[in-house]
Amino acid sequence: MHELTTDRAYEVCRRVTSTHAKTFYAASHFIPSEKRNACYAVYAFCRYVDDIVDVAMEAGDVTREDAVRLVEQWRSEVGQVYAGDREQGAHAPDMAHQDRAAVLLAWEDTLQTYHIPRHLPEELIEGVLMDTTITRFRTYAELEVYCYKVASVVGLMTSEIFGYSSPDALTYAVDLGIAMQLTNIIRDVKEDAVRGRIYLAQEDMERYGVSEDDVLGSRFTPNVRALIAEYIRRADVLYRRADTGIAMLEPSSMVTVLLMSRNYQKILRVVESMDYNVFSRRASIGMLQKLLAVPSAYLEARRLRNAQLK
Repeated sequence: MHELTTDRAYEVCRRVTSTHAKTFYAASHFIPSEKRNACYAVYAFCRYVDDIVDVAMEAGDVTREDAVRLVEQWRSEVGQVYAGDREQGAHAPDMAHQDRAAVLLAWEDTLQTYHIPRHLPEELIEGVLMDTTITRFRTYAELEVYCYKVASVVGLMTSEIFGYSSPDALTYAVDLGIAMQLTNIIRDVKEDAVRGRIYLAQEDMERYGVSEDDVLGSRFTPNVRALIAEYIRRADVLYRRADTGIAMLEPSSMVTVLLMSRNYQKILRVVESMDYNVFSRRASIGMLQKLLAVPSAYLEARRLRNAQLK
């Protein structure tokens, strides 16, 4: 068994990111390697926490209580990393434990260079735990809290790696995270319904005359169409607002974040091209479309940098 080195740990995080965060992974090649590795550590950390709940529970061999216990164990280990007293295990008995050890080691190394406040991974863990007990959101405000914890927090952590010229950038990072999570929710309405989950706020469903049976039964009605269109409108407002914060990032990070934002917005455009019928298929964009966004992202980043200099 190979000794777990920092380089090997980051390679594990890179592999996890390339598999589970394809939009970011494609965009990550435009930031310096040291920032890239740190971002891979963040994404792998987030994915590991998410997998403890989602993969374990969907496999059917782990109860909610077991998932919560596993997350709490992870929370304890993360706390040890922040306290600087995590013990290095002599060996990892299986691949899952090896990956966990790798993520923790990469996280530990990342914290040596970048200040990621402890409350941020704590809030992410809180967000993931919400999925163990909550399958509906009564209000849009409650949904925003969830989006903040599972998505905006990721943006806040990576912002510390990207670098920024003003703390105001963090407010806009929150907007971008909520916009991207709303995009996920819109894209995955049918997939989530199969799992018994409805992330569209109940107050919005009632306002637009959409029933739970409509969503759970994949019934596309004019009311469903109007509700999805409204969620797209809300996401677009947040994306536009977040552009102000992208302009505050360090120049070396602008292209990557612009690509993430623009490629996620393209998912919304695909939903519109489907006449908002999120039950017909899963909206997605291919690698070619992602690559085609690169030149315009470079030009936009240059424009933002020039505007800062004025």
